Order: sequence, then structure tokens, then C-alpha cells
Amino acid sequence: MEKKIIRTDNAPAPIGPYNQAVQYGNMLFVSGQIALDAATGELVQGDIQAETKKVMENLQAILTEAGMSFANVLKTTIFLMDMGQFAQVNEVYGSYFTDNPPARETVQVAGLPKGVKVEISVIAGL
Repeated sequence: MEKKIIRTDNAPAPIGPYNQAVQYGNMLFVSGQIALDAATGELVQGDIQAETKKVMENLQAILTEAGMSFANVLKTTIFLMDMGQFAQVNEVYGSYFTDNPPARETVQVAGLPKGVKVEISVIAGL
């Protein structure tokens, strides 16, 4: 098997030495996404729910580019600056996984890129 780099202009370009996603066989490993607007390169400002919605839209764009959807997601990792905002993040996140949600862990961290409040990565499979 050979790894395939997945890239779309509908999600933010990487801000370091990594790719948006790497597909290996029937598995897709999507790098953590933050609330960057792909068109403007600007952070989405507002509350944690607005940030989470943009993160999920970015993940969706990458999954779509790979020929997948949220139904293919097997596992997610959510990084939060403030675990006190878990319920608000969970509300938005849950609207994207309405049937058979994936495995998940959520952790509070000391800092995230560009000072965002939430970052989410996913692993998906065909």
C-alpha cells in the first residue's frame, strides 16, 4: 500500500510541516482542524459553538475530498482550552454524528494553535 496525501482548498492549508490528511489503504487520518476560514485565512471569531461549527465544516471538506463523510469516522479527538465549554462543543459536534457516533476522547490542554478554543482530529475508514 502507498500513502496518499489528501488536500482540498475548501479547508485551511496546513500552517506547518504536515498535510490536511493522509489516506493509507482504506484508512484516513485527518490532522487536527481549528476554526480557520479557508477562503480568508482568518480565524472565526465568536463563541465556542461558532468555532466548533467551523472546525466541523473543515473536517467535512477534507472527508469529502477523500470520498468519505462523517458516517465513515471511526474515532475523534477533541482538544479544548476549557473543559467548562464541553457541553456547548458537544451540542455542535453531536449534530454531525446523528447515527452511530464514533469513539472519542476529549482532553483539556494548556494551549492550541493561534489561541483557538477547540481543535478536532479524526480517523475514518471505508
